[in-house]
Amino acid sequence: MTRELRTPAEVRSACGNDDLVMWAAQGLRAGARAWAAGGAVVAGCPRISRRDRLVVWGRPGDAAPLVRHALAELGPSYRPLGEAGLIRQVAGAVEELRAGPCFSWMSLTGLRHDGGGDGVGWLEGADAEIAALLAADAPDAYAVPGDAGVLRWAGLRDGDRLAAVAADAWSAPDVGLLAGVATGSAYRGRGLAERVCRWVSGRLIDTYGRAALMVDDDNPAAIRVYERIGYRRRPVMTSRVTA
Repeated sequence: MTRELRTPAEVRSACGNDDLVMWAAQGLRAGARAWAAGGAVVAGCPRISRRDRLVVWGRPGDAAPLVRHALAELGPSYRPLGEAGLIRQVAGAVEELRAGPCFSWMSLTGLRHDGGGDGVGWLEGADAEIAALLAADAPDAYAVPGDAGVLRWAGLRDGDRLAAVAADAWSAPDVGLLAGVATGSAYRGRGLAERVCRWVSGRLIDTYGRAALMVDDDNPAAIRVYERIGYRRRPVMTSRVTA
């Protein structure tokens, strides 16, 4: 029997505190909803990491009808997302779904970090500089200054010049999301992105209890950086409703 989960505690209990599900649930803020049935859970929220997302977790046989239910409630703009094998099976069982690209979800629960961060800190009044750096050196970044859900930016300067940045964006009450990572082209190869990401990751853990990020699988250099920091990699796949 399908039941709607009304509190973050109910979501946590139903999914075993899975970080991807808890991120998508967003503390069940306005617009976010979650359901459970049998051994499956789905949690959806509008406009997180630029999409209406529906995270799927659990047994495929229970997940497929639960995804149908959630899409009927939330609408076809929601994109089911979850572990790659699970989404393949759900997309095979739900006629209107088509499996999409794979990428990696990476999560971190503990990190040793110093207080100073080697010059890294939160940026104030730097939106124009950050936007210029992203436009020049990371034009595909999802997080940009001023977007809803992009909460704060950290960076590292070389004198007056901004060298590297990363954001706290679309974070849930108990999962902080690292996004918008970029290094100026003149500063690549110096480990600056790792310094910024390590510092921000520590602050996300301080604030939310754990940190996570999304990374394309065809970006092995970034994956190596995140793995050195301590992030654990999990292959995931998205899907979408077709006409």
